[in-house]
Amino acid sequence: MDIHYLLEKIDRLEYQNKLLLKIIEKKDQEFYKLVIKNSLAEKDVNAFIYLCEELSKKIEEQKAEGFVYFHPLFNNFTHHLHPRLEPKEVVRACIKQSLYLPLMKEFQKYL
Repeated sequence: MDIHYLLEKIDRLEYQNKLLLKIIEKKDQEFYKLVIKNSLAEKDVNAFIYLCEELSKKIEEQKAEGFVYFHPLFNNFTHHLHPRLEPKEVVRACIKQSLYLPLMKEFQKYL
């Protein structure tokens, strides 16, 4: 096996162990459960966080301008979501874990 592959796998396992500790402490960590279930790396979660932060800014700007239809932002979300994640599952998990609530509540309308 390639050493780079093994090091990447060790990094992923260490990250997932940190998440498991958070889940044990608080039972409502649904998004973290998805991360572990789908074996995502920390870089994948960081990409998700960046995506949600950017979309949260855009949705607030659009709301301030009077927009009420956010399906293009939802399409952007689904397009950039990690291939192992399902939009419906992610939105529901984020709502349960209280992550990006205004954004996810809007996206829930398009599921």
